[in-house]
Amino acid sequence: MDTRHLLVVCSALLSVVLAGKHDIYSGHSVYGVQVRNRDHQMLLHNLELTLDLDVWQHGIISEREALIRVAPENKAYFLQALDDEGVEYYVHLQDVAQALEEAEIERNSWRASGQNRMMFNDYPRYDEINEYMDMIASRYPDLVNVVTAGKSFDQRDIKYLKISTTNFEDSSKPIYMLTAMIHAREWVTTPTLLYSVFRLVENLRSQDRDLRDDIDWIIMPLLNPDGYEYSHETDRLWRKTRSYRPHINDTCWGVDGNRNYDSVNFAAIGASPDPCSDIYPGPEPFSEVETAYVRDVLLEHVDRIQIFMDVHSFGNYITYGYGDGTLPPNSAQLHLVSAVMGAAMDVNKLPEANFYRLGNSGLLMYFTAGCAQDYAQSIGGVPFSLTLELPSYGHRFEVPPQYISHINEETWEGIAASARVARTFYRAKATPPINPPVNPPVNPPVNPSNNN
Repeated sequence: MDTRHLLVVCSALLSVVLAGKHDIYSGHSVYGVQVRNRDHQMLLHNLELTLDLDVWQHGIISEREALIRVAPENKAYFLQALDDEGVEYYVHLQDVAQALEEAEIERNSWRASGQNRMMFNDYPRYDEINEYMDMIASRYPDLVNVVTAGKSFDQRDIKYLKISTTNFEDSSKPIYMLTAMIHAREWVTTPTLLYSVFRLVENLRSQDRDLRDDIDWIIMPLLNPDGYEYSHETDRLWRKTRSYRPHINDTCWGVDGNRNYDSVNFAAIGASPDPCSDIYPGPEPFSEVETAYVRDVLLEHVDRIQIFMDVHSFGNYITYGYGDGTLPPNSAQLHLVSAVMGAAMDVNKLPEANFYRLGNSGLLMYFTAGCAQDYAQSIGGVPFSLTLELPSYGHRFEVPPQYISHINEETWEGIAASARVARTFYRAKATPPINPPVNPPVNPPVNPSNNN
């Protein structure tokens, strides 16, 4: 068999394997829905709960459409509900399984071409990410410390980096804390934080020296390793953690980590009581060890954290609290920091991307509770708590690796700009940090041996 025929056969076999892998989404479609008023937003949210819809993008009134995945058995009801209210829609993706298959084939082809595969220009797996963090810490011991927050539900180490020229001992320096990948399918978020580490440590440029000398950094690039690995191996669109509570539901796994933080209206808005739902908030706040680790780091350094930013994908948004539509006292300053950050990224965006939209998350898009953004803003001592939704350049969760380098660069410019403007508001505090709670989650889930 010659090389050409061998490649054809291998490609055909790969297509069969990938098609089988994504079969659970066969017949699922994604609809673009025109959101013209608040009633349309509420209709979509009610349908999300009723039909267990998967909202990929929440629409902005008269500006951006919502993108919603609908299972074949719910299409008729969903479309009839839109028709009854005169809501305009179109088919964005006819078959989700086919789109996932095509994206994976394209991704594998790009990798096989031998193009740039630096850690932060592709989608590294869990072990590779940990190896990179360990390597950085070993090469730069006077600057970087790798910390293991604890174990995930499936007993994977959850690590993060502390970057400081003064070993976190200089209280005159504010802390910028970055987190990513609480939602397992949002793969492009982790490379942006790894690239930020690269720019602060391995590739510090003269114009950015102030960011390393005058600010300390906490970077948590992979909060949900169990879900992330599961999204690679089993279900590409998996969003939640992988905890298991058979006393609540013996067939459904996981919790939406960005509904699991302690906040006003926990589980009451923007969430579903159904443990099988993608927006199930869990039985109580911080039921998930993954979110509890974020809480502990926040409380440990609450006296110095100037910015907390939770990175997600996708949509070109920067939002701040609170998710119920109310505003914190420093909302003007929050908007200023968001605007400076958004402008810095917009300057560098590709033409096909939307400009960043920013504002209160509840007023701009939809009401929620239990998200990281709200918790960090509410504990006192963290003046600027933001959620960043990265661009997808029209590829939704399947951003081709070719775009990652550009997203990394433009996001870094936004991070740098926001760090500088937020630093101007910083005043060192004399109060000691709050000791983090040591008690484990209430009613911890069991971890059956066959759960991987």
